Amino acid sequence: MTDNVQDKEQTQAPAAQQEGAELNINDLNAMKVIIDIASSRGAFKPNEMQIVGQTYNKLTTFLDQVAKQAEASKQGA
Repeated sequence: MTDNVQDKEQTQAPAAQQEGAELNINDLNAMKVIIDIASSRGAFKPNEMQIVGQTYNKLTTFLDQVAKQAEASKQGA
């Protein structure tokens, strides 16, 4: 019986991974919020803050560009 459960889990895992493989702007916004919350709660060690900050800045810049492009396409339409 245990073998049957494991077999089913193994055959379902690739499908679940494929469904979750897509990222959208809402996911990226959520990541930005998560980083912000985690850093305000002291979740990162001082030696980790540089990479966290760089990643946060890249994410913010990307999201700002996407927002500008969306606004431009709305005005152009």
